[in-house]
Amino acid sequence: MPGYEVTEPRLRSVLPFEAAPAEVRLLRRAAVTQLNRWGTPVAADEAELLVTELATNVIKHVGEGTSATLILEWRGERLRLEVHDKSRALPSPHVADCNAECGRGLHLLAALAADWGAVLTAVGKAVWCEIATSAGQGCRRLERAAEALENYQGARDGSVGRGSRRQAGLEESAIELIADLLHWSAARGHDPDDILDRAQVHYEAEADAA
Repeated sequence: MPGYEVTEPRLRSVLPFEAAPAEVRLLRRAAVTQLNRWGTPVAADEAELLVTELATNVIKHVGEGTSATLILEWRGERLRLEVHDKSRALPSPHVADCNAECGRGLHLLAALAADWGAVLTAVGKAVWCEIATSAGQGCRRLERAAEALENYQGARDGSVGRGSRRQAGLEESAIELIADLLHWSAARGHDPDDILDRAQVHYEAEADAA
């Protein structure tokens, strides 16, 4: 997959790819290789998951074999991932049915990224997400986790609630979201136990550094 870089005023890499499972694996590997070259201070596992989700969405919702492009852009405190395709159908950030396959994918994206969205382009659309890379990443993890869980619970039962009912609902949503992430990883050929172990390692490393 050929690409090119623009190093000023930001780091940028463009990676065209074909929406197919085998190509997604190569794309994921190429993205991590590029981030390692830049020395980007983000978890490679997190970036791999986001690249996989964005590229897989093209396969599921635009069509296998579709030509698409991944753009990596690092601007200091944020790493931005964009996938461009030729479809003009935008995903909705407010999904009424979290059991729908597309809805589950959006909730996973919201849980993993600091921010995400979709925009129309001259030839189709771009779905993007951002990963925080600054020293304040731990606080942003808590903020985005709380936001993702509230969205997840609201999509599941129509309300978030207040007080102890809200807290209990968010805890239940956290369990269901983790279970969904494990189903997602298993469906893509990953070992759920390995995913949990790696997440625990990341958590402990960040907790020790705090």
